[in-house]
Amino acid sequence: MSFYGIAGLFISSYLWCTIFWNVGSGYDRFDRKEGIVCIFRWGFPGKNRRIFLRFLMKDIQSIRIEVKEGIYARRVLYMEIRGQGAVPLTRTDENLTPREIEQKAAELAYFLRVPIEVF
Repeated sequence: MSFYGIAGLFISSYLWCTIFWNVGSGYDRFDRKEGIVCIFRWGFPGKNRRIFLRFLMKDIQSIRIEVKEGIYARRVLYMEIRGQGAVPLTRTDENLTPREIEQKAAELAYFLRVPIEVF
C-alpha cells in the first residue's frame, strides 16, 4: 500500500507542478502585414523553458487535420512548414468536436491562403 501512496504522491506533485508552471500555455501570432507567424509555448523550468518558433507565411504549405477515432479519440490541428515538418496548433488533450476543428482549420487556411489536408 505504501508503494501506491508514494506513486500517487509523485504523480499528483507532477500534475500540480505542470499547473503551477503553466506548462504548454502560450500563444500563436499570425501577422499578415509583416508576413510572419510566431508560436510561443512555456515548457518545464530549465534552460529550454521558452519555446519560440518564427516562420515566414510564404513557407507554410498547408493546414493539416489529424483525426483518430475510437476509445481515445484525437483531433489535432497542424501547420505544415516547408522543410521543417508539422507544428501542432491545438493541445493534444483538447477535445474538439469535428465541426469545431473543421471551423478552426477553415478560418486559418482562409487567412493564410493555404489548402487543408485531412489525415
